[in-house]
Amino acid sequence: MSKYYFKYGIGAGVVMILYFLLSKLLGLHEYPVFSALNGVIIGGAIFLALKTYKKSAEKFEYQDGFQIGLFTGGLATIIISAFMAFYIFQLDSEFAQAVVDSWPINFNKGSLILIISLVIMGFSTSLVLTLSFMQLLKESWNTPEGKRHQL
Repeated sequence: MSKYYFKYGIGAGVVMILYFLLSKLLGLHEYPVFSALNGVIIGGAIFLALKTYKKSAEKFEYQDGFQIGLFTGGLATIIISAFMAFYIFQLDSEFAQAVVDSWPINFNKGSLILIISLVIMGFSTSLVLTLSFMQLLKESWNTPEGKRHQL
């Protein structure tokens, strides 16, 4: 089961890094609105991991699918967060200040707040998308065998 979330989680992390570098080349990396595509990338990776696992599994258990979805999104989040931490603290320290200055907050804004918010957004996006996709992909109980489990 781990081969699914490693394959798609690492793939999503790499695609998000490439997307960030492409937006840097175009000069669009300082606009937080363009990070919305990261949710689409994570969502696509979670959906593909769940779909692939469902095809290959004899029985698609909800808890297995939920685990695959969370771990896929979590791994992608860790990869992009580690890259962004390296980028912010080692390569371009002005980038974080430019992004954080656009936020309407009134306290000392450090670069670490950007990494923390990236991690929180990544994990929460993974949770919500996993819950949503599992509703689409779970086995229905609207079958004769499933009706035996109703009150």
